[in-house]
Amino acid sequence: MKKFLISTSALALVAPFAAHAQDAPAPATDVPAAADIIVTGTRTTGTRAADSAAPIQLVGTAAIQNTGQQDLTQVLAQALPSLNFNAFGGDTANLTLSAALRGVSPNDTLILINGKRRHTTANLAVLGGSPYSGSATTDLSFVPVGEIQHIEVLTDGASAQYGSDAIAGVINIITKSADHGGSLSATGGQDYEHGGKTASASANFGFKLGENGFFNVTGEYKFHDFTQHGGCDRRYFDTNCNIIATNPVIVSGLKANPFFPRVNTINGDARYSLYNLTFNAGYDIAPEAHLYAFGSYGNRNARSYENYRNPTKIAGTPQGSETVVYPLPLGFQPLESIREEDFSLTAGMKGEIAKWTYDLSATYGRDSVNLATLNSANPGIFAQEQSASTTPLTGLQRNFFDGSLANSEWAGNFDLTRQFDLGLAKPLTLALGAEGRKDQYSIGQGEYTSYILGGAQSYPGFAPTDAGGYSRTAYAGYIDVSVDPIAGLHIDGAGRYEHFSDFGGVTTGKFNARYDFAPEFAIRGTISNGFRAPTLAEEYYSSVNVGPGTTFGQLPPNSSAAQLLGFPKLKPEKSTNFSAGFVAHPVPKLQITVDAYQIKIRNRIVASGNLYGFNSGYTTAMGNANGHIVSQAVQNALISRGVSLADATSYSGINIFSNGADTRTRGIEGTASYASDFGSAGKVDWSLGANYNETKITSIVGLPASVYNSDAGQTELLTTNAIDGLTTATPRVKVIANALWTYGRLSVNLRETVYGTTSQHLSPDGSGEGANAELVRIGTTAITDLDVGYKLTPRFRIDVGANNLFDKQAPTLPISPGGGRPLNGNVYHAPVSFTPWGINGGYYYAKIAYTF
Repeated sequence: MKKFLISTSALALVAPFAAHAQDAPAPATDVPAAADIIVTGTRTTGTRAADSAAPIQLVGTAAIQNTGQQDLTQVLAQALPSLNFNAFGGDTANLTLSAALRGVSPNDTLILINGKRRHTTANLAVLGGSPYSGSATTDLSFVPVGEIQHIEVLTDGASAQYGSDAIAGVINIITKSADHGGSLSATGGQDYEHGGKTASASANFGFKLGENGFFNVTGEYKFHDFTQHGGCDRRYFDTNCNIIATNPVIVSGLKANPFFPRVNTINGDARYSLYNLTFNAGYDIAPEAHLYAFGSYGNRNARSYENYRNPTKIAGTPQGSETVVYPLPLGFQPLESIREEDFSLTAGMKGEIAKWTYDLSATYGRDSVNLATLNSANPGIFAQEQSASTTPLTGLQRNFFDGSLANSEWAGNFDLTRQFDLGLAKPLTLALGAEGRKDQYSIGQGEYTSYILGGAQSYPGFAPTDAGGYSRTAYAGYIDVSVDPIAGLHIDGAGRYEHFSDFGGVTTGKFNARYDFAPEFAIRGTISNGFRAPTLAEEYYSSVNVGPGTTFGQLPPNSSAAQLLGFPKLKPEKSTNFSAGFVAHPVPKLQITVDAYQIKIRNRIVASGNLYGFNSGYTTAMGNANGHIVSQAVQNALISRGVSLADATSYSGINIFSNGADTRTRGIEGTASYASDFGSAGKVDWSLGANYNETKITSIVGLPASVYNSDAGQTELLTTNAIDGLTTATPRVKVIANALWTYGRLSVNLRETVYGTTSQHLSPDGSGEGANAELVRIGTTAITDLDVGYKLTPRFRIDVGANNLFDKQAPTLPISPGGGRPLNGNVYHAPVSFTPWGINGGYYYAKIAYTF
């Protein structure tokens, strides 16, 4: 018998909020909905955010308007104290950044659009040691801010209500549904110091659809240019950018390079251009029957720099000659590139029959990515072909198609709700529902030259051993009962059974309660259990990353090679959630909320640290008698998947996702909001949100015997660096204080965000361990954002502003205790990648907007 728990929930209202109800067609009475009616975390119609028993945080149009950033992930990070975003990603993770709620994995937050599950990205983040490693969640870049009416954020476990992925909470994005009017806007900006030119344009229009319907459409374009950080490359320069390389071919290439002396531009944002088109439509076919549909199409082209390669990397000797040919005399810096298409469509019908409210819908979503390595070369192919030719070869292949990733999801939902008057304080609400889903994931093979003989430099293409297609089906049923047995007491219980074709069934439950002692004070609490099914990407993603002197393979945990090493297949994470708190209105216009919570996750899916097969630092003196071999089984696993180890002069190994740890996250979140009216001096909306969040690892699974090597220090699945990524690389404390002053046509929004201390052990080999490891610590930092808006006319508004007004720069990496090189990577003075407010420093912008 599966364990079944019941749960309670709490309310937290963050600011700044100017929330608006979903502007769906009004009911037959034509009574407009209240401004803070919510649809997330409750099945009871007409629930106000302030009265919710669940912790609902509202982000409205004012919060979006007063944020200079163009990406929804960053908008949410500046509005929600419990949400942190990925400032910088390695490799392809730099092309699709993500965010995490309450200090757990980004995959543990469920994203909904108008209450329907949104599909996830096909691009998996695999960089070990990152707090966001393993992220394959919904890509919010494909949700244009111009289509958003408001956002409801449920910061409470909700698996029993919504199914898999809702361990940390739910973000429900409510889109515009006006049948008239619209808006036009444009934004331009740039970082103070590091480049990063940014531009966006958006248009939203509402139309009548016949006599009883609406059609609302939004188009958006966004562009962001590269940013560049850091000094010179330690392999060829000292800390003062004096050349230390002695090979004349390398020296000549460096001096002739157009970026000399900063030839390595790997540290910085990717360049991207992105187009989005979305719609929301509805039509009343009868007084109690409403057809609806909404969908989106997005297209992104992005590229990100990898490490510089010197001219000797591509070399060959003509047949019968002793003169070495270097076809790229300046060296080269590869770029990883994606062309991504994202599509979603939901259609359904809702209404009322025999006092039952029903909602029948189907949703399809797909994200597909074509990957390429640009400005690169395949050293093995050139050397082989040059040796067969008597003359120096020309026409070297520089661009490579690496293959494709695709992720899709079908979902069908049927929901029923009815109220029963039992003579209690309020009618009992009964909700029943069922869901069916089919998930599909595939890896498409790259072109032959992208992977053969070691592949293209920086990111070899997907080999035949990587390629494959995978799918699973799932079905679920739930029941939800809410009742107010006496005045002031609200009780809600939910249960859900979900069955997956690849790992079986899971039962979850939730019980929440709220008691209002008086209109000025209420308490609430939650106990629930939840789960998260591993994404198909986590189960089956396979790739190779080649750096200067290193080769690491991402080993799929559900592959035969992983099982031969002793790693089991992935299974679901399971959680137990508790929360308790209060809501207070001690004086008019003042609201205070405080909620404490605990999230225990068992079988948490984590990214391993680097598990070495070969380590040049592992010497005979350390007990090694096999030529720096840490694990021959790891070497064999790489070879069995067709991975070339020709570049692995320093390190080779694997990374793998595993149900590798149990964690416990404890925190407390508080908010306060107050509205002041100073008469002729204007009005000020004040708000304060604060979150304290601490994650501890309560257990770590052991390494399989074939990988374990105590002499080499390879004894744990999670290295020190990887443990820090789960526990200390995101701030335990985040505070957002906001003041919005409006004075006639003028508005000034001042926001101060305080990020608590973060830290992570770093070392040149990536483990965070050993004599060359150091704890890198970022102290508490306050970031100031300012937006000044002015309405030239009632419909035309301009804004100028700055995020990180005082240009607080990210700390830079120190020199390794071993001396002579940066603690991590190859570039001196590179920014610390886990800087919570981002690596780019100050950003200034201007916006224009016209509403009609």
